[in-house]
Order: sequence, then structure tokens, then C-alpha cells
Amino acid sequence: MSRTEFVLATAIILFVAFCLGWFANWLLHRFTRVAAGDVAQLDKMSQELHEAEETRDQAITYLQQREAELTNQLAQTEAELSAAMEGLRDARHEAEEMRAYIENQTKAGAEVFSSKR
Repeated sequence: MSRTEFVLATAIILFVAFCLGWFANWLLHRFTRVAAGDVAQLDKMSQELHEAEETRDQAITYLQQREAELTNQLAQTEAELSAAMEGLRDARHEAEEMRAYIENQTKAGAEVFSSKR
């Protein structure tokens, strides 16, 4: 094999290798290319996801506000209950004092009445 034949064979081999590489690249891009319909579907899904996230954030905000309102209402109701219980305790104590006073007055009146006879 002469020098010219060697250079020519090497050139042909390199050209074939180049063509195979180019063809493989073309095939790869052909099969991995995203279709326009797929891009539109991805855009639609992205928009729906964004809207769902906004809805979720609004729901979370609403629930936090509602929880704060209910916590405040519960604290207020507990304070009212405590005040009512304290008032009831005072009223019972006062009623007990009145009963004791009336019993003492009744006994004293009965003693005075029985000693006059």
C-alpha cells in the first residue's frame, strides 16, 4: 500500500466516521425533540399548577385568619366564663351569709318570743 492509497483510505474512513456521527446526532435530536403540542400542554400544566399554588396559598391564609379569630373568640369566652363563675361563687357566698343571718335572727326572735311567755 502506497502512501497515497493510505492517505486516501484514511480520508475515506474519517469521512465515513464523520457521516455516521452526524447521522447519529440527527437521529438523537429527531427523537428527543419536543413537539409543539407537548410544549403547549406543558405551558397549560404550568399555568394550572401556578393557579393551584395561588389557591392553596389563599386557603392557607384564610385558615390562619380563621384560626386566629377562633382563638380570640375562645379566649374571650373563657374570660366571660371565668367572670360568670366568679360572680356565681360570690352570689352563693352571699346567699349562704343571708341564710345564716336569717337563721340567727329567727333563733333570736324565737328565744325572745319564748322568754316573754
